Amino acid sequence: MKDLKQYIADNKDRFLDELFSLIRIPSISAEAEHKDDMRRCAERWRELLLAAGADRAEVMPSAGNPVVYGEKTIDPAKPTVLVYGHYDVMPVAPLDLWRTEPFEPVVKDGRIWARGADDDKGQSFMQAKAFEYMVKTGQLPCNVKFMLEGEEEIGSGSLYGFCEEHKEMLKSDVILVSDTSMLAPDVPSITSGLRGLCYWEVEVTGANHDLHSGLFGGAVANPINILCKMIADLHDADGHITIPGFYDDVLVISQEERALMAQAPFDLEAYKRDLGISEVHGEKGYSTKERTGIRPCLDVCGIWGGHTGEGSKTVLPSKAHAKISTRLVANQDYNKISQLFKDYFEAAAPDCVTVKVTPCHGGAAYVSPLSMKAYQAAERAMETTFGRRPIPTRSGGSIPIVAGFEKILGVKSILMGFGLASDDIHAPNENYPLDQFLKGIETIPYFYKYFCE
Repeated sequence: MKDLKQYIADNKDRFLDELFSLIRIPSISAEAEHKDDMRRCAERWRELLLAAGADRAEVMPSAGNPVVYGEKTIDPAKPTVLVYGHYDVMPVAPLDLWRTEPFEPVVKDGRIWARGADDDKGQSFMQAKAFEYMVKTGQLPCNVKFMLEGEEEIGSGSLYGFCEEHKEMLKSDVILVSDTSMLAPDVPSITSGLRGLCYWEVEVTGANHDLHSGLFGGAVANPINILCKMIADLHDADGHITIPGFYDDVLVISQEERALMAQAPFDLEAYKRDLGISEVHGEKGYSTKERTGIRPCLDVCGIWGGHTGEGSKTVLPSKAHAKISTRLVANQDYNKISQLFKDYFEAAAPDCVTVKVTPCHGGAAYVSPLSMKAYQAAERAMETTFGRRPIPTRSGGSIPIVAGFEKILGVKSILMGFGLASDDIHAPNENYPLDQFLKGIETIPYFYKYFCE
């Protein structure tokens, strides 16, 4: 790549100014008061894509927040890469924990500090600047499309319909995503899989109103006690989930890929120390990293009922509630799992209570095979700039729309992110190392080069 490093050095200050113009717009999709900010941010993205060299860029309507679409066609016969990112960000509360203003970016200690610095304005912007370099220097080897949405942090609800409506416009050979992390600054990695998700709310009802625990305790079922027992029974002594059929479709990865993943540096003692725990816990037969990457899990995200305020109140509650989620792995159908859980949990209730399970939302897991040409292009690109072969990793988190792309558009995605665990995305004091930002811009053009060979 001719003069790539020099181009980045010469334009670094401009890159930051442009990125900061995006970050300063508080595009918080979860808060209705920022609806106008969503539109402003989308319009700013359109301007930046046109300035970077797109032939066409526009802000397009969806059922929710607008989608920014851009494209550059150099030859219809050449491959097409669709770049996906999102311009919405998480809320900033609690504000008192921020050491800087969340929407006034600053560079300090070698890091960009601001909401969206990494997730996903900073990482998406790397894609735009890598594209700019290739266009301005006449080295773009293929057609490029951009799709930037404004609802990723609230589930991408409108993007599924947008993709269905615009299948022809979004046709591509691969989708390139920078919305994930590396293992460490000196340990490049590519996310080769994401877990899926199912989420439910459950309600257990005993008597038709709260009761005096002295007059009725021991004679009438306590829904909280029952709910705790039902939840406890969802796992056996080896950490396996007890729902019949839950594991039927789990895709077991090869020993070869497990060996590659095991090369990732991981200090178990430091992990425990950082979390303040004396021992890890999980499914028997798997390492900690495997438990969070290649195996499903089930967790209670919240539980409540009865008196939870100050002081004592001797009440036998009428109802108990919980929010329960599962993280799913490749080949598990989240709709199937959602129904399996609902059927099992409602049937497991003793006759002394009634149970209602309400499915909330879900999404499929995703895997990009290491044998894919696009994966191998990303691997070569990172090896070129970082000086070592990246390690494939399976993320414990979920980006449900990635599996949606494969289902709707019939196209695989490559998750080539440059964030770090220390970036505190979704938390106060989100940040992004300046070196990672610039290294991403340097690496991405090599992906295009190798993918088009």
